Amino acid sequence: MCEDTDIKIASEKPSEDIKRNAMNSGTDMDTESIHRGRALGEKIAELYMGALLDQGPGAGEGSEEMLLQRQILLSFAALSGFERFCKNSDAATAARSTFFEVIKNRYKAYYGGATDNGALSFYYLAFRRGSEVERRIGQTFAMLCSHDGDPVYQELGEALYCWFSSVVKKTAKEIL
Repeated sequence: MCEDTDIKIASEKPSEDIKRNAMNSGTDMDTESIHRGRALGEKIAELYMGALLDQGPGAGEGSEEMLLQRQILLSFAALSGFERFCKNSDAATAARSTFFEVIKNRYKAYYGGATDNGALSFYYLAFRRGSEVERRIGQTFAMLCSHDGDPVYQELGEALYCWFSSVVKKTAKEIL
């Protein structure tokens, strides 16, 4: 016969119960990961803006379309770097949300380029393939710049990705 000892009756506001239980289940380690992830996201957002404005390969050079694609690629390098270099998903999620939050609040004009989901999807497809990621990212950059197959654009995309990924990796090691 079935027993009802394991049955729970929902309160009048079950969503509040779920939130409260989730907040109470967090450990100090989770809180520390989130805190460090937020610090990483903020620092990378500042480095990202510095890279867009006056640093790194291709800064200030090229057509308006190429500069927009450069912005999107650097954003992707940051986002994929959070996945690769954060110690856990809490830190990666916090870094990602803080990265976007800082850009949206401090640099509104650049927010659209940092979050271009269409272009980011192409980069994620290249990234998830697993082999020759840097080369595939470079090819994707060239394609999005309307220079598909152009080795100069492919090398620039590859260099941008490798350079900013190394910035994210170094910063993650310092903060996390």
